[in-house]
Amino acid sequence: MPGTIPALDVDTLITPHMSAAMSALKGPASLLNGMAEYHLGWVDSTFTPVPHGSNDKGKRIRPLLAMLCCEAAGGGADRAAPLAAALELLHNFTLVHDDIQDHSPTRRHRPTVWALWGNAQAINAGDALFAAAHLALLRLRDGGSDSGLILDLLEAFDRMTIDIVAGQVQDLSFETRRNVMPEDYVQMITGKTAAIVEYAAWAGAVLGGAKAEHASRFKEFGLALGLGFQIQDDLLGIWGTIAETGKAAADDIRRKKQSYPILLLRFAMNGDSIVELDQLYESAEIDIAGINRVLALLDEYHVRGQVEERVRFHHDQAKQALVLACPDEYNPARAILLNRIEALALRSS
Repeated sequence: MPGTIPALDVDTLITPHMSAAMSALKGPASLLNGMAEYHLGWVDSTFTPVPHGSNDKGKRIRPLLAMLCCEAAGGGADRAAPLAAALELLHNFTLVHDDIQDHSPTRRHRPTVWALWGNAQAINAGDALFAAAHLALLRLRDGGSDSGLILDLLEAFDRMTIDIVAGQVQDLSFETRRNVMPEDYVQMITGKTAAIVEYAAWAGAVLGGAKAEHASRFKEFGLALGLGFQIQDDLLGIWGTIAETGKAAADDIRRKKQSYPILLLRFAMNGDSIVELDQLYESAEIDIAGINRVLALLDEYHVRGQVEERVRFHHDQAKQALVLACPDEYNPARAILLNRIEALALRSS
């Protein structure tokens, strides 16, 4: 019976499909495969295999979501495993490129690919992960999925990727603007971050047999969940610790990111305070004293509470959409998804 697995072993289900897709990277340019596998957490910086479970490979939220939505819609998690593997590879492609653009020296408690091998080679590694994601998705053929359905999923996959990249373009442009409104930011993350979560929920449900009406509800669920996830991530980017996030405390302030909390702060401020904030963000870099000053302003204007309220709003939306998508309260996969919503709302990493 679909949905009877109490704890879905995501790694066991997606790793064979990821490995098969990644095998295409093995060839004369061994550095390419090595960098990609390093970023995935499969090898260390000398390309020595890392024992299973000893390295941080990420949260696997997107593949888990795809497989659970497949189960909730009446399919089996293994049917959506190639899709889930594709999502994980695509997500990691975006991370490699994001790290370059954001000049992030660490991810998952290790040096980033560009920090070890330079920007140019890191771009190559990201490009390879993008191509490998398509190879993983095409493995749906081996599970007997209809070719027309696979083409539909592939087209939506590429359109979703364009939304992610367009969102990243907007995000980078926001860093040099001082008139970005909080809702402009929400519109941007609808593409950059939420689009892949929205796609994961919808595509998983479609593979599980969901009809158009219910699949659209799963899509709404994924969108709301993705928005809540990113805004919680913004909270952690300012108030999370290095032990929790793998990045320096207040890293988003150091990087002068126009994240949701900073935009709420700017929207609430006036007069001399805005001038002071602008001077900090227009400086070559924000030092420790500057970071502490921004943190004090965020506290003064009670921004953290506003961010937490917005996270709760989107997660409530996600719950409502999921219940409409899957009205059977005895559906085990639905119960797991509802628990995941709560866990994401309260996560500290």
